[in-house]
Amino acid sequence: MSLRNWLPSLAVAVSILTLTSCTDVPDKVEPVSPFELNQYLGKWYEIARLDHSFERGLTDVTATYSLREDGGVRVINQGVDKNGQISLAEGKAYFTGSENRGALKVSFFGPFYGGYHIAMLDQAYSMSLVIGPNTDYAWILARTPNPSKAQCQAYSDKAAEIGVDTQNWIWVRSCQ
Repeated sequence: MSLRNWLPSLAVAVSILTLTSCTDVPDKVEPVSPFELNQYLGKWYEIARLDHSFERGLTDVTATYSLREDGGVRVINQGVDKNGQISLAEGKAYFTGSENRGALKVSFFGPFYGGYHIAMLDQAYSMSLVIGPNTDYAWILARTPNPSKAQCQAYSDKAAEIGVDTQNWIWVRSCQ
């Protein structure tokens, strides 16, 4: 069989590997466990993030999580663009393993999933550090729009320990 006959199969294999690697847990990230999804559901305010085109220029960003009928999680991300218009994205998320571990995959675009790994979470489920498929994707989320400076620092320090370039945080909201 010639190389040309193998190329389509190789392309499919590479695509599958690429897609699955987007949901793997990055090095140095240990998703929280035990994790209780029902406590995590609800509205979260984005406190800090790294810059990415899908959120560029947005302010007042929130993420709201609720249960889907299929057992997954409905994800509604919302923010305000530079023209004052609300930007809304709806996605879905599913656990990548045990439901007792904060490791999920999330999709906003059809069959394409990215990792959503909860790397730090307080006992009250009031603040969270989320790492995506790698440390170039990171967010600090909180239940209140303006958590304390000490909380923000602790979560930023944990992000730096994991390998996030915290010098590039975009602080969407201020810490009090």
